[in-house]
Amino acid sequence: MLLEILTPERKLYSGDVYGVQLPGVDGSFEILDRHAPLIAALGKGKMKVLKDKAHMEHYTIEGGFVEVLNNKATVLVEGAAVV
Repeated sequence: MLLEILTPERKLYSGDVYGVQLPGVDGSFEILDRHAPLIAALGKGKMKVLKDKAHMEHYTIEGGFVEVLNNKATVLVEGAAVV
């Protein structure tokens, strides 16, 4: 699945991933390869990018939205930092 993480200033990440774990406003959730279409609001918290089953990256985000469509997840966040 293609993942893009965008802030108002720049593109933070773009690449193929196994999945992503996100802090939703009503609790954490995970998006994996071939996920159904989805739009969800994100809260403040930690985001985990699962590059494959053994490698991952962690980010702290300030809230935003995620859209999943055609095996592409676009995460739009107000601010993010690599942890």
